[in-house]
Amino acid sequence: MPTKTKRLKRRKLPEDQGERTQESLVKPKIKIEGLKYFAMLKPLLEHLHEHECQRDTAGNRTLHYDQYCMLVLLYVLNPTVSSLRAISQASELTKVRDKLGNEKASLGSLSEAGGLFSVDLLKPIIEALSAEVNDAAPDPRLSSIQQTITAVDGSLVNALPSLIAASILKQTTGSALVRWRLHTHFEVNNLLPVRVDVTPDGGGEHDERAVLKRVLEEDRLYVMDRGYAKFSLFNSIVASSSSYVCRLRDNTVYETTQELELTEGDRAAGVLNDTIVKLGGSSSSSSSPDHPIRLIQIRCTPHQNRTGGKARGSKAPNSDGILRIATNLLNVPAEIIALIYAYRWTIEIFFRFYKQLMGGDHLISHNVNGIQIQVYCSVIACLLINLWTGSRPTKRTFEMISFYFQGLATEEELIAHIEKQAAAEEAKRVKEERKEIC
Repeated sequence: MPTKTKRLKRRKLPEDQGERTQESLVKPKIKIEGLKYFAMLKPLLEHLHEHECQRDTAGNRTLHYDQYCMLVLLYVLNPTVSSLRAISQASELTKVRDKLGNEKASLGSLSEAGGLFSVDLLKPIIEALSAEVNDAAPDPRLSSIQQTITAVDGSLVNALPSLIAASILKQTTGSALVRWRLHTHFEVNNLLPVRVDVTPDGGGEHDERAVLKRVLEEDRLYVMDRGYAKFSLFNSIVASSSSYVCRLRDNTVYETTQELELTEGDRAAGVLNDTIVKLGGSSSSSSSPDHPIRLIQIRCTPHQNRTGGKARGSKAPNSDGILRIATNLLNVPAEIIALIYAYRWTIEIFFRFYKQLMGGDHLISHNVNGIQIQVYCSVIACLLINLWTGSRPTKRTFEMISFYFQGLATEEELIAHIEKQAAAEEAKRVKEERKEIC
């Protein structure tokens, strides 16, 4: 049975965006022809061109939203364009102006654009591109899960503010860096991020659990690490007609109410026991779970952090060799729950890909909206690479595309690489099918 997948819901846009109402922002038609990357991007972004132009009463705006997105994508896909100043310099080049249709973008215009243009207008583009991506469960056993498996996690990025602000921060906080957290939703079936919320790094309304609670959707299976373990969040997920698989802390207090029998498949997957529990012991707090919770304990490799659980600023405790997984899914085999949690690491792989290859370790804007535009442009790039190659973006493919944009590789060489990757993916798929038959 095919996995049911829900897409990003289109949000109502603020009223101050002029005459371009939500109804006029129809999904752009996707037309993939060859590998003329920026030629393909123009039709996807052209409806953004007049956004915020009503503010330009003098009629002298030279940097429009679609052009700004193209320049950000140039930054994402070309490692030699490594800063906002480098983007400005690249915008002066004849070939860049011909491809993007822009005039020279000053540093001031680029800086203003990050806070001016609405990131919400990029979401229909991501939704349209996502609809073109073929869903394929990484493991056939996950096809039995009817909800959209969504890994949720946050990742920190650092920004260096102006020299004056950095000096003040250094004196008051001990660090000259401003830290932002990317709260990301990553669909496991298509191996792509579908939502990113940016907040300052901190607690309260910016806490990762509070942010997730505000944006819950129905019909999803949220897969989370122990930082999200909170009873009120579990209750909210169930109330939103979704489910969860979440690792608990090793010292979590619980009371066993029922022992479930393990199958041979469960034991082969390293499952030690499967129980129905009451979390929080005898607590009668209103924040206690209001639904049956299943606790599955899975064998893993024990480890100790060399600095007592605070390596590189991490507050994660040592592992005693047992993963404690809580879920409200009572009828899914324990071995499948273990498999679902194992795929939580796909979001960690995305964070590494985004930071190391797509320039995500450097922010070209220092406000929430501009950071979100940068992240969403990176998501658009991932989707387009996926549509080109028919599979998720890889380091080798991203490098070849970068070589192509730098003029080090020809289009024929890039096509040959993609065809080779597609042949390898097909051979892998056939091998797995034969293995299943045997």
